[in-house]
Amino acid sequence: MKIQIKTIQVPAYWVALILALVALGFWWLGARMAPSTTGGATAGAASTTSTPMEDPGTWSMAQGEDATRRHLREGLKAGDIDPQTGRTILFYVDPMVPGKNFDAPSKSPFMDMMLVPRYAGASDADAGSVSVSPRVQQNLGLRTSTVMEGVLSSGISAVGNIAWNERLQTTLSSRAMGYVEKLYVRAPLDTVAKDQPLLDIYVPDWVAAQEDYLAITRMQGPDLDVLRQSALQRMRQVGMSEAQIRQVTDSASLQARLTLRAPQAGVLTELMVREGGTVMPGMLLLRLQGTQTVWAEAEVPESQIAELRPGMAVRASSPAFPDATFEGRVQALLPQVDASTRTLKARLELRNPGTKLMPGMLVQMQFAGAARKATLLVPSDAVIRTGQRNMVMLAEENGYYRPIEVKTGREANGKIEILAGLDLGQNVVVSGQFLIDSEASLRGLVERFNQGPAQAAQAATQAYATDAVIEKIEGEAVTLTHPPVPALKWPGMTMDFRLPPAEQRPAKLAAGEKVRIEFRMQDGDMPLITRLERLSSGGGQ
Repeated sequence: MKIQIKTIQVPAYWVALILALVALGFWWLGARMAPSTTGGATAGAASTTSTPMEDPGTWSMAQGEDATRRHLREGLKAGDIDPQTGRTILFYVDPMVPGKNFDAPSKSPFMDMMLVPRYAGASDADAGSVSVSPRVQQNLGLRTSTVMEGVLSSGISAVGNIAWNERLQTTLSSRAMGYVEKLYVRAPLDTVAKDQPLLDIYVPDWVAAQEDYLAITRMQGPDLDVLRQSALQRMRQVGMSEAQIRQVTDSASLQARLTLRAPQAGVLTELMVREGGTVMPGMLLLRLQGTQTVWAEAEVPESQIAELRPGMAVRASSPAFPDATFEGRVQALLPQVDASTRTLKARLELRNPGTKLMPGMLVQMQFAGAARKATLLVPSDAVIRTGQRNMVMLAEENGYYRPIEVKTGREANGKIEILAGLDLGQNVVVSGQFLIDSEASLRGLVERFNQGPAQAAQAATQAYATDAVIEKIEGEAVTLTHPPVPALKWPGMTMDFRLPPAEQRPAKLAAGEKVRIEFRMQDGDMPLITRLERLSSGGGQ
């Protein structure tokens, strides 16, 4: 038998098309099988390693609430590892009510919002500090300064105006009725020398008294001493001084005119009479001001009052005499503070050689303070004054910042003394610390920081009472619905409490029962019931 095989001629382009379709089919089968093969697992691993897990410390509040809802769905709680972040859950907090930690995810017992988780190793895991990323530090312009040791300048500077020293002021008045015959000074602010004659006054009453005395002295006979003493007494009564009476007795002649002389060198500040005018007893004639020293009234800041004391040495200079220095001392601290400028007025007494300093002139004064010991110094801008205490933001490693209470001393030239709270070489924030302080306040750091030992002990032992209805009991925790608690500013709500030991509570408590509880707060845990009484039975016994 003979078989014939016919050869079919296929065009080349059909062959190419068939080969392309076969290759496409093999590629499609490989793509469908890739997810279940080793290659798919490798791709998934590569995807996991190429996208690093996000730091929970950078989450927003909404992201934190979403994580808590996920924990509720997945049954996670404090102590478990979150598979999405790979970190251990430390506790849950309410950002709006800082300082209270919870072990399980739930809705906040204080606010209409979910709790947010805190993770170990996250940037916000340290409950006593605040973390700021380098990018945020750069955007905020955060600057730090090192705590240094030094001596704060003890000198106090102040500016004041010159005034007359009123302790050197002398007034001259008339001792009898008379007439001004002659003035030796003509106008106020005339300069006078010591013992210089100022004016002559003719006193008619003196003439009669002196004539009586002189007439008695010319008489002869016994018992004239009584008359002589009476005449002397009359001269005193009409206003003559002992020196003027002695001049009459020694010269045996009338002294009808009184010449007033300057008791000291100085400036005539007031002249109230003119030639020919009549003067009466007690009338003020002129006022003479001494110029040996002058007053300078300095405005000293209230914060530096403690550094001043009467008798402290001071040096002054004036723009009018740039090469001259005027020495003096603090005469008095006037007991009044200017409420608008918060300054105290200090009265200084300056020596005035050559009468260079005159009222109204401006002088710059430097007070000589006592030598002081070296102390720790930081920039004044680093201190946050809360009104109750002074704080600084301590800069730690890896971008962490912690509020620290400090005790401050004197302040001058942009520096302030730190008497307690910091160590040499530490770094403090000097720019942007108020933004960090705001974040610390939201997280409860400042609230816990401001709470002293006595307050903390009182908060831990203070008991609160309320009626409540049992919703459910799980282990050692009970969920209660209670009315408002005014002492804690709580609204009526449903929340978890920790039960007291079994022997200290009624047996067979069940949901629906009404109870009365006494409880106290616990830092980082749910409130602890210290006393529990059944009021009525509900759903079970």
